[in-house]
Amino acid sequence: MKIEVKVGDIADWRDEAVVVNLFKGVKRPGGATGAVDKATGRAISKLIESGDFQGKFKEVAVLPAAGGLPAKRVMIVGLGEREKFKLDRIREVSGKVALHAREIGLKSFSTIVHGAGIGGLDIRESTEAMAEGALLALYRYTRYKTSDEGKKDPEVMTIVTTEKARVGVMQRAVESGAVIASAGNMVRDLVNMPSNDKPPQKLVEFASKVAKESGFKCKVLDEKQMVEMGMGGVVAVGKGSEEPPRFLVLEYKGARRGKPIVLVGKGITFDTGGISLKPQEGPLGPIWEMRHDMAGMATVLATISAAARLKLPLDIIALAPLAENMPSGHAQRPGDVLQMYGGKTVEVLSTDAEGRLILADALVFAEKLKPQAIVDVATLTGTAVYALGKRVTPVMGNDRKLIRRLEKAGMETGERVWELPMFEEYGEQIKSDLADLKNTGGKSAGCITAGMFLRQFVGDTPWAHLDIAGTVWVHGGPESIDKTYMPKGPSGVPARLLISMLRSWGRKA
Repeated sequence: MKIEVKVGDIADWRDEAVVVNLFKGVKRPGGATGAVDKATGRAISKLIESGDFQGKFKEVAVLPAAGGLPAKRVMIVGLGEREKFKLDRIREVSGKVALHAREIGLKSFSTIVHGAGIGGLDIRESTEAMAEGALLALYRYTRYKTSDEGKKDPEVMTIVTTEKARVGVMQRAVESGAVIASAGNMVRDLVNMPSNDKPPQKLVEFASKVAKESGFKCKVLDEKQMVEMGMGGVVAVGKGSEEPPRFLVLEYKGARRGKPIVLVGKGITFDTGGISLKPQEGPLGPIWEMRHDMAGMATVLATISAAARLKLPLDIIALAPLAENMPSGHAQRPGDVLQMYGGKTVEVLSTDAEGRLILADALVFAEKLKPQAIVDVATLTGTAVYALGKRVTPVMGNDRKLIRRLEKAGMETGERVWELPMFEEYGEQIKSDLADLKNTGGKSAGCITAGMFLRQFVGDTPWAHLDIAGTVWVHGGPESIDKTYMPKGPSGVPARLLISMLRSWGRKA
């Protein structure tokens, strides 16, 4: 859908529908909504008086045009309680409008800005959030459909403003919102893609194409190079598969000075559990969902692509170890001892705790780059779901300032995180009698002990770990993330969070 900004009065605007809004409890519409109400002979006021529209959050009503209104329809969307109205609610409201426009078959619609003016929010931020919400909400994955199913998306959404001086700012906000939404949708596309179409080498080719289009460098280490470097984790996890492992190094130079920020994403293209085979129907879902085990890789790729397109004044490096975790005669076994990149040894108690093995190599690689900070993203543990459910992402780390940045970005984007403790006592659970470490500390505090394992590979570098096992997928229902712009399927979390963090990097945490 194309989004554009134009100057005019919404009450005089000609389109298939014009969209206005109302806070809950308002009895007499004002501003642009009041102007449309007047042009329609108080049609909106009558709807309020009858109790048929109350302004509840995401409530929608559609009225046929009346009086002197040039538009064919009026769509009113509820903003909910004024005191609760923040940027993420703008995304949800905008997403709701776009979905309703699709549902009733609109090719185009025009809207005022939700949140600016009477809502008291910044015009640039509000416009950007509207673009994000609409484009995220309309997402559908149809690559494997052989016939055109469902109703068509609207072709054009026009944001109408009466102030000509604002058009430039608003149009740039639409463009940045579209970039951010496309990052979330890129993650969704890659996670949705079945594993037979995304072995490590194909993901390398996809990343190379994205790098060329977005303007950053893409390098790749093959299996032979990883063996020579001593990346025992990635090599061991990939041994059981016919598809050899790879290691992506993506580099964007926006500052061309100073230390980079390094993002690390887990890239298990399919996770059978290896020799420690997963059941067909596990406690956290069916095994076919394990195609999402490369969501960390998808996140860091989408994030660095957005950073390049937004021309952020930072140096950013994204690392993604890629492997397929399969059982075979070549696969690593429970009880094996691995030597990781950097020299530490790890006893493998479960081959289904493979993500931390490939991330450990990547974190050592990241630390050797002497970065400002490292943030890793991974669908790492089922216990993340038991800890915080499927609505909030656990975050752990060794640097309070970095974690505050992530918490703030999470609140701004609606991709919320919550810090779990990393008391030293948890480290006792991952001590091995045979090697330096063991790759699982058992079910008790499993999300935290996985984080403690990763902590052993980052030294003193500021580091944070996001375990997205619970938030990677929207299942629907009361346990899941419930946002209009997150339809069932891959959520795209936490690409927008990371982009928000990077955009505000120069500000005080």
